[in-house]
Amino acid sequence: MTASQPRLRRALALPLGMAMATAVAFLPDVTASAAPADTTAAAPASDALSYVVNVRPGHGVTAQVRTAIAKAGGTVVTSYDQIGVIVVHSANPDFARTVRTVRGVDSAGATRTAPLPAQSTTDTAVPQPLTAAQLTNAQGEAADGQDPLEPLQWDLPAIKADKAHRKTLGSAKVTVGVIDTGVDDTHPDIAPNFDRRASVNCVSGKPDRTDGAWRPSASESPHGTHVAGEIAGAKNGVGITGVAPGVKVAGIKVSTPEGFFYTEAVVCGLVWAADHGIDVTNNSYYTDPWYFNCVTDPDQKALVEAVRRAAQYAEKKGTVNVAAAGNENYDLAARTITDPSSPNDSTPGDRVVDTRSCFDIPTQLPGVVTVAATGAEGIKSSYSNYGRSVIDIAAPGGDSTAYQKPPAPATSGSILGPLPGGTWGYMSGTSMATPHVVGVAALIRSTHPHASAAQVKALLHAEATPTACTDPYDIDGDGTIDAVCEGPKNRNSFYGQGIADALAAVTR
Repeated sequence: MTASQPRLRRALALPLGMAMATAVAFLPDVTASAAPADTTAAAPASDALSYVVNVRPGHGVTAQVRTAIAKAGGTVVTSYDQIGVIVVHSANPDFARTVRTVRGVDSAGATRTAPLPAQSTTDTAVPQPLTAAQLTNAQGEAADGQDPLEPLQWDLPAIKADKAHRKTLGSAKVTVGVIDTGVDDTHPDIAPNFDRRASVNCVSGKPDRTDGAWRPSASESPHGTHVAGEIAGAKNGVGITGVAPGVKVAGIKVSTPEGFFYTEAVVCGLVWAADHGIDVTNNSYYTDPWYFNCVTDPDQKALVEAVRRAAQYAEKKGTVNVAAAGNENYDLAARTITDPSSPNDSTPGDRVVDTRSCFDIPTQLPGVVTVAATGAEGIKSSYSNYGRSVIDIAAPGGDSTAYQKPPAPATSGSILGPLPGGTWGYMSGTSMATPHVVGVAALIRSTHPHASAAQVKALLHAEATPTACTDPYDIDGDGTIDAVCEGPKNRNSFYGQGIADALAAVTR
């Protein structure tokens, strides 16, 4: 993937049996209570940008701020008064700089570097669909009580989900929100557990409850559908089985048709989840257009603050937020990292970022559970980011069979899940590891229905299987160390506090 392509970056779509290459990135409305609208923005000018303006939470858009926004050439799209975040469109290139000087404005910044709508090349990453022969062979291997494709899901026994299912499939009173590219709720593995009430399209930054608005179009990424199935694919005699096949799943679409996840959409998704009883959110993306948002930059500082407020608000409402660590084999605990891909919606270029002031959001926000990926042999996936005190937990995300071979009858080292249109296919990435942890968190909430978000996270960590460092880590066997793991088996840079454990989630 070239640097100019949209950052669907939490998922890798790999030809079966081939070595892992460049990580693929991806991104990102009847008015609802999650976001009371102030005014409806007119169609933006061709050179207009979207902005977030952060003010004191709970006070709405004051007359002074509203007047200042209008005077600076801005139009309010919506206001999240709960957290003090206002979404604005403006064609004035000095809008943010001007509004920052207004009394009552904490910060303000452009959420993108390309005019609305962002222009982008087409994402070339596609999942690998199952062939007719693979479908037939898998169905022949299925044991009593297994869904037809479950024999190909080496990832379920890797976290003891198969054993957990003998005790419980999870509670239908628990709902997981997939903040992603959209979910095909008509898929036979997803339809039985889909929660329409809690589903929404947040792409514009303002909730759209139009029926089916949460679905991806035929030209959009299947990523969200795959993730939803990994979490809550129904155990119904069809296709695959999810980690928590008895819980509900909602689609919260935040990705633009071009594949970008912009701040206003992410804020909308997190606030929506908080205000609609979502127990756990899956965040397998980073907030575009910056891989790392540096608080030393006034625009990027505003983006970090807006998403931080939304994530914190959700957690205070009882939602556990879980996010993917990323697919670049970065040590996120290193003092500096070279980011070659930002801003990815216009002209990216190499920049060296200081990790003390530059953050991957929502992945590195306080309170968010950060997930690394493992392959079929239980070792850190070749692509997975890592970092001591950054990674909280690990789970199967898949890897090339050249690096980690799955147990028979599985033949692919990637993760099998549903694709829009009623089919199934393989994908790999920390995008796929995250829904495994989300599924385990949903089982914990099912077992402990009154647990707070903090208590669910504590159990998630405490029940993880401690996993010692892989040392030396030469995943491709070429004699060169590919990453260095640091720390003890219950708190290290590759696996955090260990590998997620679904059986412990339903028995302790």
